[in-house]
Amino acid sequence: MPARIPTSVESLASAIPKAFEQAQTSSANHQKNFISLHKIHINAAAKTETIRGDEGIKLVGERAFEDCFIDMVNRVLVVKKGISVADRIVKFVAGYIKFLNAKALQREVKQEEAVDDDDDETTATRFTRRLLKHFLKGFEAKDKNVRYRVVCFVAEVISQLGELDEDMYNSLRVALFERVRDKEPFVRVQAVAALAKICGSEDIEELGEDEQTATEVLENLLAHDPSADVRRAALLNIPITAQTLPAVLTRTRDIDMTVRRLVYGSVLLLHAELPDDAMPGAAHPRALTIAQREQIVRHGLGDREPVVRAAAGKLLGAWVDAVSVETKKGAVLEDLLAFLGTFDLRESAVVEDALLSVFVTRVDVFDALEFDEEFWHGLTPEKAFLVRVFVDHCVSTKESARLEKVLPVVTAHAFRIQDAYNSLLDSLAAAEETDGDDEVPDDREFVLAELLRLALNLDYADEIGRRRLEQFVRHMISQEALPSGLVTRCLDLLRTLSSSERDLIRVVVEVVHELRDANDDDEVINELIDDDVDTTIDGSTTAAPRAPRGPKSPAEMTSGERERADAMDVRCLDLCIGMLERVNGTFEENSTLEGILGELIVPAVKRKELVLREKGLVCLGLCCLIARRMALNSFQLFLSQVQTAPEVLKLRVLQVVFDVLMVHEGDFLANASVGGGRVIEFLLQVLGNEESDKLQALICTGFAKLMLSGMISDERVLVSLALIYLSPDTAENQELRQSLSYFFPAYSYSSPGHQRLMQKVFLAVFDQLSKGYRELDEDQEMVSPPQVCAMFVDWTDPQKAIGTQGQSPDQMVHVELATSILRALFKKDIPRSDKKVLCQALNKLFLPHEVDDDDKVRTLKLLVHNLRTRRPPRDASALAALVKFDGALSKQFEKQLEDFNESEYRQLQSLQELFEFLDDIMPLDEDEDGDEDEEAPVAKKRAARKRRSESVTSDAASIMDEWAGTPPRGKSGKAKSKRRRTSQSDDDEDEDNAVEGSPSALPTRSMPRRAATKKIDMTPIKLEGDDEDEDDDGGDGDGDEDEGEDEESTPVPRSKRHASRKTTTAKSGPMRAKSRQREVDRGQGDEDDSVGSGASEPADSIMDSGSEEEADKEVDGMLGE
Repeated sequence: MPARIPTSVESLASAIPKAFEQAQTSSANHQKNFISLHKIHINAAAKTETIRGDEGIKLVGERAFEDCFIDMVNRVLVVKKGISVADRIVKFVAGYIKFLNAKALQREVKQEEAVDDDDDETTATRFTRRLLKHFLKGFEAKDKNVRYRVVCFVAEVISQLGELDEDMYNSLRVALFERVRDKEPFVRVQAVAALAKICGSEDIEELGEDEQTATEVLENLLAHDPSADVRRAALLNIPITAQTLPAVLTRTRDIDMTVRRLVYGSVLLLHAELPDDAMPGAAHPRALTIAQREQIVRHGLGDREPVVRAAAGKLLGAWVDAVSVETKKGAVLEDLLAFLGTFDLRESAVVEDALLSVFVTRVDVFDALEFDEEFWHGLTPEKAFLVRVFVDHCVSTKESARLEKVLPVVTAHAFRIQDAYNSLLDSLAAAEETDGDDEVPDDREFVLAELLRLALNLDYADEIGRRRLEQFVRHMISQEALPSGLVTRCLDLLRTLSSSERDLIRVVVEVVHELRDANDDDEVINELIDDDVDTTIDGSTTAAPRAPRGPKSPAEMTSGERERADAMDVRCLDLCIGMLERVNGTFEENSTLEGILGELIVPAVKRKELVLREKGLVCLGLCCLIARRMALNSFQLFLSQVQTAPEVLKLRVLQVVFDVLMVHEGDFLANASVGGGRVIEFLLQVLGNEESDKLQALICTGFAKLMLSGMISDERVLVSLALIYLSPDTAENQELRQSLSYFFPAYSYSSPGHQRLMQKVFLAVFDQLSKGYRELDEDQEMVSPPQVCAMFVDWTDPQKAIGTQGQSPDQMVHVELATSILRALFKKDIPRSDKKVLCQALNKLFLPHEVDDDDKVRTLKLLVHNLRTRRPPRDASALAALVKFDGALSKQFEKQLEDFNESEYRQLQSLQELFEFLDDIMPLDEDEDGDEDEEAPVAKKRAARKRRSESVTSDAASIMDEWAGTPPRGKSGKAKSKRRRTSQSDDDEDEDNAVEGSPSALPTRSMPRRAATKKIDMTPIKLEGDDEDEDDDGGDGDGDEDEGEDEESTPVPRSKRHASRKTTTAKSGPMRAKSRQREVDRGQGDEDDSVGSGASEPADSIMDSGSEEEADKEVDGMLGE
């Protein structure tokens, strides 16, 4: 029951709380309480007092009602988020203000008062203004619950307000701008909802030059707010206009799945499903640009979450109805053609996905689609595309009945292809004569391509139709006028029509010979006419036999003939590439290929023209994939192109190199006699010297494939990939980052052995990245050392490993990782910040409940015990983390560590190496640990760039040696085991005679002195598996002295944003050409069949040969001919 109407002002204190009490229990009684509360309000407003005669009126009743109402509201402000009774009161207050303003407006109309009279105030306006002022006071409250509730009240009330005076509007706007930056996300959500409601009332002309509009603030929150809830609120509340739509579409790539789903399922779908009388807005499919429509389809249907893909599919189904406004109702074919007309069929790669999605989500559309005889007359790009995708969908879903009705007869379809081809030739000729628009030839080319693709699914039981179609397709590829884009379509159909793979090769080889001999046809015919003929007995004549004419040399050709011959060679190479891509047999099984190899492919490789040479190398690479011996003979040629070729050519050559390595892995990677390790070393050096983002991404992707497939398991490669992945210089190389973001988790979790390898390289990677992080420039960003540790801990987690081929996850991976970390913590030169990070990482490791080797547990305990007693971390948090790990270790392995006694463990033979390591440990003085961290900032400011090149771009072998468990030195400075050389310069002092002193500011690795160079190590790589003597490459007699010079470099890409760093990196970076060139001069200079025999000359030997004869000899030698 609604509260009873009070008869006096004093009774308000009991009547208003009763209304609020009923309103908080249920929303169903709100309307009745609006009426009763309004009557109370009006009766109270009638109570007034006169001030000093007739000077004024004191609104006693209104004031008492407002005080009592605000008192009820204050009781709600302290209630935290999520309490339903408080939420009902918020809606009740907003509803009452709406009801009050509506009643006030009705009274004004009845009394015929002027609506534009701004000076007359009403009970409603006074009540609303005072309530808003009260809410604004709570915007700066310290209690987050109060801030949340007052913003909630404003967000609900603001849409129910009438006109506000300018001062109140400005105060409200400024307060909301402040609350959208509140530290609590749930407060920002409500502030966003309130701010969105005043976007339409802003006057941009009244704003300052640097002042943001409410819409711009919402766009900024939509893009950059860290809370998904805030971004979701901004997405749902921001007004959709042509200016805000690009910001909304960027949320199709939001990291939160719900935000991405709402873009399709709420925002865009709402604008697609408009009433018939509504005007389409900025997000209507017809109002979108082609690029925006393609972005929506690509991101929506390509999303990794099924929920998002379903929302995008529902949106596309609504688009079919949204774009068919002008077509007659029920015309499904016209609707789909209009839908396809909103895309660029020739350039877009997502239209097929969009149409297939419509077939899946709109089953009614798919079932109602029919193709009668009229449909095939006057085919447009939309019609041809629609029927082809429809047939593909029926084939994939095995809709045999629908295919029977749609698929044409082979002979009839052959005539359609012939008519489309003739129309294309006519349009090309007309466009060439008139220099007209290329749109008509492009449309007809697209129609012909779709008809060729449709022909792949025809029923070729009709032998006559099959032969006719085969003959015509063969005729098409033999014509110069055929656009290059149709060559692959013709080859796909020709492969289907051919009886065997050998038949396909034969046809293509014949076409290639016909095209190359076409230039001499007219001359040959004229000579045949002039020749004498012999008459036979029956009166027939025969021409005298003639030897075939060889092709003209380039010197004998005119410029026009050379251009035509080059164009013909390009077409022939395109045919060969397409054919070789579709061949699965070996080269030896198809002897026909030997002819085009010697007559077309090899001469193309020798050409100086970039286009011809690129296609020739691609053809040669495809031949190598099916010919093992050719791959062994030609691999040197591909590697020789990597050092000086242009970027476009280098990209294709590297693709060939990695393809050959993957196909013939046993002949290269697994066979040391053909230089498998040297090939990897060479590619690592190429990666270290490469500056192109595309080439870096290609090489890293190639290495990732080789590692993931198990073809290589080189720690140097893994270290290089990790350093490049986390290097700040590759932050903008999204292709590389995305590829390696997939590789590392997939590689680690796919095999226990892979996790073990990741565990081995962790400290080496961490050391380099930590040094790089400390020396980071101000304008660069990089993952922090704690994040690096978290990544490796996650990648090596045995609980996430997938056991394959009967292998169970290695439960001891994290135990071994903890052991290596503890050994590293004994080093004196490790920075204090790194000790802290490593100690904290220990508590994140997984310790198994059962172990197969108790000695590993004892090793861990001994290391922790000795670290705490001999070299405890000086940092309090690091020491606390170490103590926590020690406690967890003792609790987890209580049984194995029962009666822990170090003296008894010394008697165990299996722990002798550990005690030798621990006996070398001497306690540090209090001032020894951490000094490097105090001086590091000074050193960084003084020589940040030089030290960066020395630390980050060091070689992989040196990194791995440093963290391989080298024992620390005693007081004498001598190590118990063999020392690792850290420098090859002549200025190095004997460390054995050095007096131990305070550590340096930040220890760095000394590098050999050398001049700046970009040359790649081209030490001969023996690729042919013959019986040559392999022991003539310098020997290992001087290995102890020059051991460090033969180590492979860990490539880290050069920074393209800091040009001044390049010179420094070249001087003091990884061991590259010069250090290895000394080895070549010392023991390997007599090998002339090297990949890089011309490494001292930057010029490309084939491109820049002194004569054609020299180039031919060089290429022939590399090809083993």
